[in-house]
Amino acid sequence: MTNIDFDAFLRDYKDDLSDALESIDTPSIQKIVEHVISILDSGGTIHLIGNGGSAGTPSHSAGDWSKELGIKTICHTDNITSLTAWSNDTGYGNVFAGALGTWANAGDLVIGYSGSGNSENVLNGINKAKEIGCITVAITGNYKGGNGGKLAQMVDVAIICDTTSMERIEDLQLIINHMIKEAVKAERGLPSHS
Repeated sequence: MTNIDFDAFLRDYKDDLSDALESIDTPSIQKIVEHVISILDSGGTIHLIGNGGSAGTPSHSAGDWSKELGIKTICHTDNITSLTAWSNDTGYGNVFAGALGTWANAGDLVIGYSGSGNSENVLNGINKAKEIGCITVAITGNYKGGNGGKLAQMVDVAIICDTTSMERIEDLQLIINHMIKEAVKAERGLPSHS
């Protein structure tokens, strides 16, 4: 019925995910949590940008963080009219830079998600965020051995998920976002879902 050893396949998937999860850099998570708390206290905004599966996680997290943390959080792929207008009128590489130019203020936090770390529109968005004076973070991976790509080199804090699998990188992006949210809640004594 199947051409694969299903038990071995799932074991390999879980082992790679577990190894990458174990290797997540704790001090980097802590720095991001500190930045999120700083934004919460200052009344600033968190901006989330990413493509494909790396846009799904920001959308999920914008809902969680705004509802559960009471922090202004925008996922810039959620406004499809704005996204397609920037893309059509100025090019897809400009969708996040254009939106951030409108919405971001100095001191805001911009988190870029890219499995490869080389998504042009995310790189351009982070460059724009830096011009504005935002704090910048990357949550990326070691896709095709790229060690976070260009994105990891240009931000204030980078988390590089230690797996070459795009699927596991995307799994970990959501886990990391949940870690950040739950850590902020623990720091502030907010109720957890656990």
